[in-house]
Amino acid sequence: MSKPKSNNTKTISVALTLCLVCSVLVSAAAVGLKPAQVENARLDRNKNILVAAGMFDPASDTNEDVAERFKDFDVEIVDLNAGNYLDDDALSAVGIADRNTYDASQATKNQALSEDLGDNDPASIGRKPKYAKVYVKNDDAGKPEMVVLPIQGYGLWGTIYGFLTLEGDMNTIKGISFYEHKETPGLGARIEEPKWRAMWTGIHSYDESGDVATGVSTSGSKENWVDGISGATLTSRGVSNMIQFWLGEQGYKPYLDHVREESGRTIDNSDVQAKQVSYKKLGQSSHQNLAQNSAQQQAHPVTELASIAPAANGKEA
Repeated sequence: MSKPKSNNTKTISVALTLCLVCSVLVSAAAVGLKPAQVENARLDRNKNILVAAGMFDPASDTNEDVAERFKDFDVEIVDLNAGNYLDDDALSAVGIADRNTYDASQATKNQALSEDLGDNDPASIGRKPKYAKVYVKNDDAGKPEMVVLPIQGYGLWGTIYGFLTLEGDMNTIKGISFYEHKETPGLGARIEEPKWRAMWTGIHSYDESGDVATGVSTSGSKENWVDGISGATLTSRGVSNMIQFWLGEQGYKPYLDHVREESGRTIDNSDVQAKQVSYKKLGQSSHQNLAQNSAQQQAHPVTELASIAPAANGKEA
């Protein structure tokens, strides 16, 4: 009895049909899941904004709390060079269709909406958006109670993304959060730890001359600076550069000066420093605990590489 002849055409036809069916199923799943993915990304962003604002505790609060508390914030688009908000007409004039869907990361890919920093790029972000999205919580009198600022900068292995919150004086740091990075677990990744982030709370951003007065110290304690993480020198330096860049003239300083002037406030570091007494004790205790944990976790000391490869990134801060 002879064996049936191989039919190459039939084999190829079956393979192509199978590939087509699988492609349709994958595409349908991707399209169907897209809204959920967008919503999860929005929820995660809002949650990190609230963490930086001291309004969310991941250990006890829920997603419903995020939705409710985020209603207290107004979304504003800031002209980083001029320091003012853009109204709807101004947004339309510069090509921004909707303040809520505006993505500063995508703006860095558009030459009309961003600028090349060239050699003057301490945070190693490549291009800076001309317009930034900020989150403002006003008090009952309509004055800013706090403002949450998106920040980003290059660490050791990649760009670190986070939020920095300032109190109504536009000088006192209320909180900080980091929601995405590629830093080394157990070392640079410890920038996410609540105890290290708590060390930022209560310190002032500017001195009486209006110059940036804070950062991360990698060589011992420094007044009004946060102690770096042991074994994570380059991550600490990256965070420091990022903070100083976004608080400086290239970043949010023109905007913060403008808000401070409009609300009739001035930089009063004597008042800020008075608030720091309890915060300073918390910071010192936190740093000691971090150092102890580092020693316990590492049987063999590990240090990060001695060089950074800066790269421009296209992700919203």
